[in-house]
Amino acid sequence: MDNYHVRFPIGECAFKDEYSAEEMRTMFLAIETFPKRLELIAQHLTEKQLAQTYREGGWTVNQLIHHCADSHLNALLRVKLTLSNDNPTINPYPEEIWAEMADYKLPFNIAITLLYCVHAKLNSIIRQLHEAELNRTYYHPQYQRSFRLKDVICLYAWHGDHHLAHIKLAINEQ
Repeated sequence: MDNYHVRFPIGECAFKDEYSAEEMRTMFLAIETFPKRLELIAQHLTEKQLAQTYREGGWTVNQLIHHCADSHLNALLRVKLTLSNDNPTINPYPEEIWAEMADYKLPFNIAITLLYCVHAKLNSIIRQLHEAELNRTYYHPQYQRSFRLKDVICLYAWHGDHHLAHIKLAINEQ
C-alpha cells in the first residue's frame, strides 16, 4: 500500500457545499456509534497490538485512541463555542506534542470512556441543530479559514472512521 493510502486509508475528508438529509443522518450515526465501534475493536487487543503503529513513524494504536478522545473533546468545545459566539477563533493544539504526553500511556479504556461521554454530549447538541445553526462558523487559524458546523460534523464523522482504519491497518500488520 502506498504512503498516501496508508496515511488516508478511507481517503481525505470531503466537504460539500450542501449535505442531503440522508448524508447528515449518516454523519450523525457515525459520530453516535464511534465510541462503541472503537471499543469493539480495541477491547481484545494485546499489549503488543496496542504498541503497534499503522506506518513507520506513526502513532501507536494506544496513542491513536487517546488522540481521538482529545480531538473529539476539542470538537465538542468548538461546537459549543460556535453556538455561543459569532465566528469565534478556536485554538489549534499541537497533536504531535500531545501524543507524547504521559496521559497517552494510560490504558486505552480511559480514552474510550471519555469518548462515550463526549459523544453523548456532542450528539445531543448536533442532532438538535437547525439549518441556521448548522451554518454557524468558527475560524481555524491553522487553516486560515472558517468552518461551518455542518462541515465540523462531516469532519468528525470522517475522523473516527479514518482512525478506525488506521487501527485496523496496525493490527493487521502483525
